[in-house]
Amino acid sequence: MTAIDVTDATFETDVLEKSNEVPVVVDLWAEWCGPCKTLGPILEKVIDATDGKVVLAKIDVDANPALNQAFKVQSIPAVYAMKNGAVVDGFMGAYPESAVQEFVDKLLPSQEEVAVSELLAAGDEGSLRLALSMEPANEDVIVALGELLVANGQNDEALELLSRIPESERTRHVAASARIGEVPDDDHDATLTALLDSVKTDDEARQKFVDILELMGPEDPRTADYRRQLTLRLY
Repeated sequence: MTAIDVTDATFETDVLEKSNEVPVVVDLWAEWCGPCKTLGPILEKVIDATDGKVVLAKIDVDANPALNQAFKVQSIPAVYAMKNGAVVDGFMGAYPESAVQEFVDKLLPSQEEVAVSELLAAGDEGSLRLALSMEPANEDVIVALGELLVANGQNDEALELLSRIPESERTRHVAASARIGEVPDDDHDATLTALLDSVKTDDEARQKFVDILELMGPEDPRTADYRRQLTLRLY
């Protein structure tokens, strides 16, 4: 895989967003830097050998002053490894190939991570339960299994499963489905209006109100208005 030439304008897409999919190694270099020219081909060789499991992003610090400042570069070559939008490792200087290989190897997924990924892709209940036994706090696995359990009517188990990890946008939606199921579109207004008088004093009514809004989603133009009405009733 060819290295990506990254600029101030493309950094968010080519590095930050990409690092949510695979590790990205950022190579900060300049044309006048001799050690950079030594390190660059080594990085390309080692990362190419990962067959796309790691991506190399090259940044010319002279042409991209904003990124130079963001990384607080003191000397080059400077290399940083990024996963999920954050720097997880790095080094400065022209390392030999053996050291670069070790650096990149640490970024590759373990055999267990690969197995979990394959089980998650399979998506059936047996595969997801096996993946869960391997990584009990994996949000992707928990959300996928939770969705499957809700679809099968196993709502209590789905809620217990979701309670194992911190709440997120993804878990809230599955939990809402588990608690109340899918509400017909033409029932939303009538149901929400009826619940408004009870949301301040009735915890169950308030939870049902919030769950319906969760299932409606932010794309529904009524959601924001009903959230404002809920706030007015509560406070």
